[in-house]
Amino acid sequence: MTTIGIIGAGHIGSQVARKAVQVGYDVVISNSRGPETLADLVAELGPRARAATPAEAAAAGDIAVVTVPLKSLRDIPVEPLAGKIVIDTNNYYWERDGRMPALDNGEATTSGLVQEHLSQSKVAKGFNHILAKDITTDGTPAGTANRRALATASDFPEASELVTKLYDEFGFDTVNVGPLSESWRVERDRPAYVARQTAAELTANLARAPRTI
Repeated sequence: MTTIGIIGAGHIGSQVARKAVQVGYDVVISNSRGPETLADLVAELGPRARAATPAEAAAAGDIAVVTVPLKSLRDIPVEPLAGKIVIDTNNYYWERDGRMPALDNGEATTSGLVQEHLSQSKVAKGFNHILAKDITTDGTPAGTANRRALATASDFPEASELVTKLYDEFGFDTVNVGPLSESWRVERDRPAYVARQTAAELTANLARAPRTI
């Protein structure tokens, strides 16, 4: 059974964990405050889940989900994620993270920065433009009319394919934006951000996204 290592147990990380165990994955989840602070969440998740440190979660996961504030980017463990597919849920909230000129000027993307930090990993953007609560409630079976779609992007086809598989298992269609250099199209304040949309609507929203806000 595939194990997902989750680094960050906030709103998105907790909801990804809930849905992952529901569809049959094992989960090792972590936060910055220590495994003991996750006792209630792990009890809720059941026998498929356990709490760990970020480094332990990274090492235990066959794949990983990184869902920490962008300002904490340098705290993401590098070595235990080497060679693995890492799903990055990040968005740039300058009010929280501080101003980053490369992002303000449209010279970089949040997931591109994660890929630079995790240079030996295969980073794919995922779950960044959906409200956390919708991850466990909005999914529907494949082929359902008006099925909600989510976007991904990666410089590695196998990483995009993994996110596509996970999205489908969670109940969502996928639109592949392309490389990480295009992942800004689905970031904060753009038309696709947290909107409920089908694949066709998402594709249209991605196409009309402005590079800078």
